Amino acid sequence: MLLAVDVGNTNITLGVFRDSVLIGNFRLNTGISRTSDEYGITIRNILYNNGLDHKEIKDCIIASVVPALMHSLTSGIIKYFNTKPIIVAAGIKTGINIQTETPGQIGADRIVDAAGAYELYGGPLIVIDFGTATTYDFVDKNGSFKYGVTAPGIRISAKALWEDAAKLPEVEIRKPKSILARETISSMQAGLVYGQIGATEYIVRNMIKETGCKDVKVIATGGLGKMISRETSVIDKYNPDLTLQGMRFIFEKQDHRRS
Repeated sequence: MLLAVDVGNTNITLGVFRDSVLIGNFRLNTGISRTSDEYGITIRNILYNNGLDHKEIKDCIIASVVPALMHSLTSGIIKYFNTKPIIVAAGIKTGINIQTETPGQIGADRIVDAAGAYELYGGPLIVIDFGTATTYDFVDKNGSFKYGVTAPGIRISAKALWEDAAKLPEVEIRKPKSILARETISSMQAGLVYGQIGATEYIVRNMIKETGCKDVKVIATGGLGKMISRETSVIDKYNPDLTLQGMRFIFEKQDHRRS
C-alpha cells in the first residue's frame, strides 16, 4: 500500500492507497509540534484504529508547504514504516511542465493538484484549491502550468474580521439563509461566503477570457470547496481527494519498483 502525506498550513492529510483505490483518508493538526517518534506512532495508531495494518505500507510520498516539520515527519516515516518517502520537489517527474516566471516558487500542493486534475480531466483547466489560501491555477491542454492566482482563504478572511475588529465575534463559516442579513453573525457569514463566490466567479471568468482558451474545465478541491461549488456555475467538478490522487499519479511516474 501507498501512504500519501499532504502537509498543509492547517492540516496534515493522510491518504492510504491500495493500488489505485483510496481506502483511507485521515487528518492531523499541522500546528501541533511533534517529534519523529510522535509522528510515527500517531500515524501508525490512526491506521490501526481504522483497521489498516501499517506493515502493509510499502511506499510513501509527501507533499509539503511547511518545511519546518519535514525532518521530524520524514524521520518518523522512515523509522516506523521502514520506507524512505518520495518528496514532491524540484527534479521529480510530475507530468506537469511549470512555465511560470519563477517555477521554484510554485508550492508542492499546487503541483500535485495540477497533476491530479490533468490526469483525471485533461486540459485546458483551472484548478481551484479552497485551502488556507484560495489558489487558482491554469494548466493548458499540453499539461503546462502557465498562470496562478493566490487569494486569502475564507478562514483567513474570517480570522481577520474577528481578530482585527474588536466588536465582531468568531462565527461558523456557513452560507446564511439570505444575503439580506439583519444581524451581525449572518452579515459576516454573508460577506465571507458570498464574497468568496463572487471572487471565484470573477477570477475564473477573467482567467478564461485573458487566456483566450475555449472549453476550459474548472475543478475545485479543498475543505470549503464543496460549499462554494454548490453555489456557482463556473465550477464544473468538486473533487475532495484531488490532492491525494495527484500524489498517487506522481508516485507512479517515478523510476522505482514497489517493495
